[in-house]
Amino acid sequence: MIYLDNAATTFPKPESVYAKMDDCMRNYCANPGRSGHKMAMESARVVEETRDIIAKLFNIKNPMDVVYTFNATDSLNLAIKGFLKPGDHVITTTMEHNSVLRPIMELENIGVEHTFVQADEEGRIDPKDVETAIKDNTKLIAIIHASNVTGTLIDIETIGKIAKNHGITYLVDASQSAGIYDIDVDKLNIDMLAMPGHKGLLGPQGTGVLYVNNKIRLHSQREGGTGSKSEEIIQPDLYPDKYESGTHNTPGIVGLGAGVEFLLETGLDNIRKHEEELSQYMIDEILKIDGVKLYGPKSAKERAAVIAVNIKDLDSGEVTFRLDREFGIATRSGIHCAPLAHKSIGTLEQGAVRFSLGYFTTKEEVEEAIKAIKVIASEA
Repeated sequence: MIYLDNAATTFPKPESVYAKMDDCMRNYCANPGRSGHKMAMESARVVEETRDIIAKLFNIKNPMDVVYTFNATDSLNLAIKGFLKPGDHVITTTMEHNSVLRPIMELENIGVEHTFVQADEEGRIDPKDVETAIKDNTKLIAIIHASNVTGTLIDIETIGKIAKNHGITYLVDASQSAGIYDIDVDKLNIDMLAMPGHKGLLGPQGTGVLYVNNKIRLHSQREGGTGSKSEEIIQPDLYPDKYESGTHNTPGIVGLGAGVEFLLETGLDNIRKHEEELSQYMIDEILKIDGVKLYGPKSAKERAAVIAVNIKDLDSGEVTFRLDREFGIATRSGIHCAPLAHKSIGTLEQGAVRFSLGYFTTKEEVEEAIKAIKVIASEA
């Protein structure tokens, strides 16, 4: 199998992820922070150690501002629903995933207003349009860093300056960029940063992260046992306990830590360079094929390694099915949980076939994908 569905979840993982998760499950996977015995204490140690290295990756000064979640959707729901109140206004874009759009639309029922800034046909967002959308009651700007449809990179630095200048809280969805691009929460004026553990951070499914600046107090979305202030029946207002009720996914967090360690050892520059080179090669070759439409910027410097195409008028699901069954290539078709993004680029009805590359993707695999596209296009 040639795996080109890394925008959904990265595969394979570094060997250290498998090894450390296996060691945890076999040797010390007790309940972290709940007991004083050696296994529980070792579990707690690795949970906090992972929190520390995540903080290091994103230049987060206080590791206690790193909140564990179950995925990016969980992180975004906590950030959006935990922050916005009736009468507030939020600005987001038409390139967002449903993990942003649906919580915002749900909050419309309690009187939260929203503005969707329109992207152009390549998925770009003009920061000036974001600033123009600001109202007196604007409390949050929620922006995706890299589109999961076109890969288009959004200028989160300029938008961060706009948010800071207007005193507006700034949330960035780094689902397709964390672990690939340098994200410094201080430099970029990011107040909240949401990400999955199972994509660019190279951890397992069931892990996610939300950075929350400790000046922000979110309304918790889940109350229960925290292992702290257990004598009280009121949820403790302690970071990160306030948002982490229940038993941690300790093996998952161990694997996430191993993935982030791999990133730090390998270097984000090396990871990004590899993905950019393969993306540019694939883009250039696709542009040579008659009947194939490429979406998003033509330069790999302007996009993540997410490449969406359509072949003539073929249904995107049919193409993905053929890629899998006839060529052994894993991709994703359809709307990718981003209907407004597809509407922006004109693919809401047809969807698109998404090839998403990763650090472990090889040039030979990309070449095989290009050959397959040529065959399907020639027969269409």
